[in-house]
Amino acid sequence: MTALFPITNPVVVFALVAVLILLAPIVMGRWRLPGMVGLLAAGALLGPNALGVLARDQSFVLFGTVGLLYIMFTAALEIDMAVLKRYRLHSLVFGLLTFAIPMGLGVPVARYLLGFEWPAAILLASMFASHTLLTYPIASRLGIARNQAVTTAVGGTIITDSLALLVLAVIAGMTRGEVDEQFGQRLALGLSLYVALILFGVPALARWFFRHVARDGVAEFVFVLATVFTCAAVSHLAGSEPIVGAFLAGLALNRLIPHNSTLMNRIQFTGDALFIPFFLLSVGMLLDFGVFLAGFKAWAVAISMVATVFVGKWLAAESTRPLLRYSRDQARVVFGLSVPQAAATLAATMVGFEIGLFDDAVVNGAIVMILVSCFVAPILVDRHGRNMAQLEALQPPEMAESMQRILVGCSSASSARPLLDLAMLIRDPVPGQPIYPVAVVDDGEGASEAVAASEKLLAGVVGQLSSANVPAHPLTRIDLNAASGILRARRELRATLTIVGWRQRSAGTEFFFGSLVEQLLQDRQYSLLAARLATPLNTCRRIIVAMPPHAELEEGFFAGMANVTRLARQLGVGLLVLCERGHEAALRARLLALRPQCEFRVQTVDAWSGVLRALNELATPDQLLLFVGVRPGGYAWRTSLGTLPERVARRFPALNLLVLYLPTADAENSDVVMSAEDPR
Repeated sequence: MTALFPITNPVVVFALVAVLILLAPIVMGRWRLPGMVGLLAAGALLGPNALGVLARDQSFVLFGTVGLLYIMFTAALEIDMAVLKRYRLHSLVFGLLTFAIPMGLGVPVARYLLGFEWPAAILLASMFASHTLLTYPIASRLGIARNQAVTTAVGGTIITDSLALLVLAVIAGMTRGEVDEQFGQRLALGLSLYVALILFGVPALARWFFRHVARDGVAEFVFVLATVFTCAAVSHLAGSEPIVGAFLAGLALNRLIPHNSTLMNRIQFTGDALFIPFFLLSVGMLLDFGVFLAGFKAWAVAISMVATVFVGKWLAAESTRPLLRYSRDQARVVFGLSVPQAAATLAATMVGFEIGLFDDAVVNGAIVMILVSCFVAPILVDRHGRNMAQLEALQPPEMAESMQRILVGCSSASSARPLLDLAMLIRDPVPGQPIYPVAVVDDGEGASEAVAASEKLLAGVVGQLSSANVPAHPLTRIDLNAASGILRARRELRATLTIVGWRQRSAGTEFFFGSLVEQLLQDRQYSLLAARLATPLNTCRRIIVAMPPHAELEEGFFAGMANVTRLARQLGVGLLVLCERGHEAALRARLLALRPQCEFRVQTVDAWSGVLRALNELATPDQLLLFVGVRPGGYAWRTSLGTLPERVARRFPALNLLVLYLPTADAENSDVVMSAEDPR
């Protein structure tokens, strides 16, 4: 057996790992346990300290480290920044609690129960205070990643880990004799510059890259990887740890990578399929059972460490129930997210061992603590997270269409790509409805060849949607003209939103609308979104909504604005709503009744005719401008509405422009059910 193991052939090693990644969720699912528990158990059983089938060589260390950083990065990337800002006090309170309580318990346990000196006792206690978001992928898979309790746990992570790593830096510096009068100043200055450089420099660089360099999904994905690991690699120069750099990189890129985008799907897929499973296997391989046969001290240290971290983290999570008014399931999920030990714990353990503060018993006790916490935490998050997900499913839905169906007009590959990106951002994933790309072929000679070309176009469109894990139902129509074909498809599908683009013209009314939009407006029972997208949507900083007088009284106001607020939430930006003075109170009340999941601010102009002058001061290349249009004959209709977007288009040729025409319900035709009732 010793001649066969450990396996050294890289092909066989990777094949075995792939089989473990495949089978772990299947086997654990029979006992209703998360798949990551199986990977941890497989690493411990097949690792060098048990059967010895796999060696924890450089490949496992490399991919395991990448997986650890990937967890921290994706956790920050999936934070709902609007929710985090709204509940930032919750994150601060929990971050301080989950640091102070385990730290307060850990110091006397290490000093008086285990007999460590003060520096070693403080460093050991800081290990109890930190945690790793190992179970965050479970919360994300259950669809509760944007619950305020989960956001609080994620936000508190950076606080408690930063404080724990600060303790590590100070204790290590004292032991090595590096602490002097300038130590604190150097550390504070280095960390301040590091954080500022990432949070302000990375977004600026990413916006420039996405606008001017990125041409395909591969380039975007590689840019994100390079950014994350560069931020993590230079962390030591600032006196920090790579996990902090990866987390900060996720915060910096949060607004630039929409949750329902192709790029986000690629990031999640790569981590879940490769990097994170390797990390779990590498953690399992750390356990050395032989140490516990050497004497009672190893057992005493391990049991004390496990008990202290569980009690401390449980008390901190339970404190959220009276202080933050969380439910029992929310508190248990917070506990499951905050109890796993891995990243900062390993860093503190290795540093303490290198400088002589810890012995082998502490190292193995830390590994046992990591394994036990990593076994228990996934079970807690999975069980109580399911309860939260079921409760959220029973909540009344937001004011929106009862059944959202999006139809996208596609005329060429270059024009279809940004329109489909827009559709994916607006799409509500909960009903599971596909996006319907439609290509219209003029009825006449050569129609057969045109149909073949359209089918080729739609094949590429389906690939774009599939890469974002969005179902697609492509359609090809032969009709007299594009407008007639789109309208016929819309009626057949009962689509609630149709997205079309327009050709760039130099002058005349066709510059902005053309006859296509005018004909599409004849059907009054759906939202029509005309788009001119000059730059990637994920680079915009704010959406400016021009709301004409009385538009908030239109029957389709809620159905149309639900799409706008969903777009703002996906982009992680706020809304600036321009309206005429005198309509501010009514408009604000209607928007609040919509229960938008994004920040919005209402700004008034003296008269609607002055909106163009206001846009001159507000519109910049990083703004997305959206006009709320009204169909002729609507309650808010006026002649100037037809020419204003055209004038803005000529004045701001490089600006992203959208015109959203609100639906008008027709009592005689109920093929589309719109929730346009006033909820007040």
